[in-house]
Amino acid sequence: MRYMTAGESHGPQLTAIVDGVPAGLRISEESINADLARRQSGYGRGGRQAIERDAVRITAGVRFGSTLGSPIALTIENRDWENWQERMAIFGNAPADLKREVTPRPGHADLVGVLKTDSDDCRDVLERASARETAIRVAAAGIAREFLADLGVEVFSYVTSIGNARLREADPMVDAVEYKPLEIELSDVRCPNDAVADAMRAEIDKAREQGESLGGTFRVVARGLVPGLGGYATADERITSRIGGALFSIPAIKGVEFGLGFEAARLPGSHVHDPIKLDASSNFTRTSNNAGGLEGGMTTGMPLIVTCAMKPIPTLMKPLPTVNLDTLEPADASKERSDVCAVPACAVVAEGEVAFALAQAYLEKFGHDNMADIKANIATYLKRLRTAAK
Repeated sequence: MRYMTAGESHGPQLTAIVDGVPAGLRISEESINADLARRQSGYGRGGRQAIERDAVRITAGVRFGSTLGSPIALTIENRDWENWQERMAIFGNAPADLKREVTPRPGHADLVGVLKTDSDDCRDVLERASARETAIRVAAAGIAREFLADLGVEVFSYVTSIGNARLREADPMVDAVEYKPLEIELSDVRCPNDAVADAMRAEIDKAREQGESLGGTFRVVARGLVPGLGGYATADERITSRIGGALFSIPAIKGVEFGLGFEAARLPGSHVHDPIKLDASSNFTRTSNNAGGLEGGMTTGMPLIVTCAMKPIPTLMKPLPTVNLDTLEPADASKERSDVCAVPACAVVAEGEVAFALAQAYLEKFGHDNMADIKANIATYLKRLRTAAK
């Protein structure tokens, strides 16, 4: 299962095509739209969210609510397009009074993008490099999420820090799977602790007053996975590298940790590796989950736990120094309408990237033609695992 997106931040629409989806999977536009609403919400979001009311339209690959096994096409209309039709026209000549963006923002794709493409207008780059593109990613990921849910896999996320406000957990690898997703969804910073959530809002308020932006960290958790997804024999089949690559495809992500992550480098092996045992049903399990559900490039059957670090948003209301591309003189960086903090929204995007990687691993292991065969193959596989453990 894979996807490709197209569309600019202020263009007419965002488009995605999702390929490799098995036939017979029930799809709900309402569920996808609920994920889009989750992405748009969150304390610290900016003015664009007041304009857009993201809703997906599926135009191919689904009949009577079930997938056909053919590519699925999805679109999201950009309501702000009506304000940008002249400046972002698909054809015709540029307006005589067109304002080019010539003061690239530090931390964004602006400068390197125009150097790469030989453009004289950062807007040619920033429109596509904008985080607006992640809206259609979330819509596309809704297909992967529906697929995993039908197989009993749940994917959720929660925020662990914003600025200096941090969630202190006794054992993150234990606490992460005990949180209730509904309680997380009721928090506008996606934090399961009310006191820490208040501190996060205070950090965002302070940053807004100072013309600053804030990043933070969050965890993505997947429960209900079978062991053995991914592979160990070649680099490209390791699910660790696939999930890591998928998460790093989100522009703002600067760090990814599996399980204990960097903490594992500071501890002796006896405090890191997860002892193996048989459970009451004669299934192999672990007495801890420091590896975050991954060993040797494969899932262990324990909950998958991934922690991500998001950098602050590059657009600042008090801009950093840059260089004017026309005059080559010092200047202040440009300002786009932006968020103060989008960590809660980024966590929702990351859920989708993890879901795609896991969905692809399931399809590779259990077939991809239709849901009935896939479920039968999983049942046979799990039966064999129980037999092997006895």
